[in-house]
Amino acid sequence: MGGSSAPRVAVVGCGYWGKNLVRNFARLDAVAMVCDPTEAGRAKGRELAPGAAVVADFEDVLAADVEGVVLATPAVTHFDLARQAMLAGKDCFAEKPLALRHQDAAELVRLADEHARMLMVGHVLEYHPAIRALVGLVESGELGRLQYVYSNRLNLGKVRTEENILWSFAPHDVAIILRLVGSLPIQVAASGGNYITANIADVSISNLLFDDGVRAHVFVSWLHPFKEQRLVVVGDQRMASFCDITKELLVHEKRVDRSGEFPVPVQGEGRRIDFGEDEPLFLECQAFLEAVRSRVPALTDGRSGLATLKVLQAAQRSLMTGGHPVPMHGLHD
Repeated sequence: MGGSSAPRVAVVGCGYWGKNLVRNFARLDAVAMVCDPTEAGRAKGRELAPGAAVVADFEDVLAADVEGVVLATPAVTHFDLARQAMLAGKDCFAEKPLALRHQDAAELVRLADEHARMLMVGHVLEYHPAIRALVGLVESGELGRLQYVYSNRLNLGKVRTEENILWSFAPHDVAIILRLVGSLPIQVAASGGNYITANIADVSISNLLFDDGVRAHVFVSWLHPFKEQRLVVVGDQRMASFCDITKELLVHEKRVDRSGEFPVPVQGEGRRIDFGEDEPLFLECQAFLEAVRSRVPALTDGRSGLATLKVLQAAQRSLMTGGHPVPMHGLHD
């Protein structure tokens, strides 16, 4: 999508991540306005989208002749800004998380339905060609019956002091696991530790139990000696892994043969799956514009963001109670 027929959007926030959204929407010839309260952000907006209006006040965005509003602002602002945007008649793309409370995200989904607005959340890894290929492997039965999924997202990277590692790193992995399994878990348990800032977890491990016996865990840390971004999916016929560092998606001919008296590991060769080189963020921006144009919800629509948020909220509750399991059916909004 591109050219003069592309819907026009205003990008709010042109900082650490927002500048990447401005760059990609500009590639799609869709940026009509960039809004940032800082002079540095506005300068970057002028550089990346020279044909766009650049403003400091969100009120100018609400009054602008744009079809979509893209929020790359602090997570605590997402609910209020998305609500204002949709009430002003704009479709809305909010970076993850959609809101900090499940009930706020549910209100945004309700508003989107009531006002016929497209609402989308920025779970960019769901648009990664390798993840789409991996989802296809699971859905086609290539791996057999799904048994276990784990995700490691580890680094000695940017340390946040306003949100913990669970809310900063884990939303992507939770969203992908929910897509792979195709349902919400029935129980979530999470443990972790804070070592840099009081009451801000730097490390967490979340365990998800699904009603068909599938389990998953998400290990996230910004206090780690090396970078690892790896997703492993175990089926009863084959296994698959994706490493976002080496950009390798592999199907492993490995399984456990239970036909004899004792289980026997079967070690086979692995094969690489080609998935193309499209930038996931570009594909995500394209998806928002297509949703605005077609009025068909995007893959990561509001309800998708709401499901991810519900799992994160359960994990946070478990984290705060020392790892006590939280049943999803008992999680009140």
